[in-house]
Amino acid sequence: MATLPRISIITPSFNQGEFLEATLESVLGQHYPELEYGVIDGGSTDGSVEILKRYADRLDFWVSEPDRGHADAINKGFARTQGEIMAWLNSDDLYTPWCFKAVAQIFDQFPQVNWIVGFNGWWNAQGIMTHAERTPKNIHDFLLGRYYGWIQQESVFWRRSLWEAAGGYISQDKKLMVDGELWSRFFLHDRLYTVDAVFGGYRAHGTNRAGKFLDDCLREMDESVAHMRQQCPPEVLNQTRRLRQLRTLARKTGLKKQVARQGRKWFPQIFDAADYDNIHWDGEAWVHRKLPYSLT
Repeated sequence: MATLPRISIITPSFNQGEFLEATLESVLGQHYPELEYGVIDGGSTDGSVEILKRYADRLDFWVSEPDRGHADAINKGFARTQGEIMAWLNSDDLYTPWCFKAVAQIFDQFPQVNWIVGFNGWWNAQGIMTHAERTPKNIHDFLLGRYYGWIQQESVFWRRSLWEAAGGYISQDKKLMVDGELWSRFFLHDRLYTVDAVFGGYRAHGTNRAGKFLDDCLREMDESVAHMRQQCPPEVLNQTRRLRQLRTLARKTGLKKQVARQGRKWFPQIFDAADYDNIHWDGEAWVHRKLPYSLT
């Protein structure tokens, strides 16, 4: 790369001092030279502010003041950034040490790619990654209600041009699935590329909101996808309708492989549209390929 892309990361924070320093180190410890990093704290009273003061000279900016919640904090942070590549990392989650290097390489090598997600990764409370797996998603999955097995926010990066095309904001109408609502708007503009690499992950501990309020998460996703559906082109809706019919047939007959194989013969253009975009390392370089859409 002749010039490294500037990567802007925001960490929204509120009373997670137990994990905050590890989060900061997972960002700053990569020593990525074109990093823009800010922390927006909602007025923590648990020692988080003292941690942020210790890191102040390594942060581009930070504040600790009352806000209107998670989405408001992220919006305040992104409003102060200028980087070409954007993402946020919550104050209890972690990136892998090679994350920014890989992300920069991919966006530089594939100028047509506007947003990517790595493997979904899970850290335990001690900061040990215990599991990672590829979880591809596309607009058809969202329209079919197949969004559980989330697009993991901790592993998503996007270009600022896509952020601006999608409105340039995190919706404050959602209390939990602010990320899923954003993805529903991104899908209206471009395809998601899954990368076979581990960029980061979700730290599982006893106070995770997503685990405690799963029903609310699913309800908010239903609302976001219903709104997305209203804006989808008719062609996408027709493709999804046919995929739903094939999924129903596969489920009722139990002949999943046979239905998928025959479906590709009957509707090749639909499966071409539904197959997942994937970027993987072939031993010498990052390479783009298609992964088959699954009816199951």
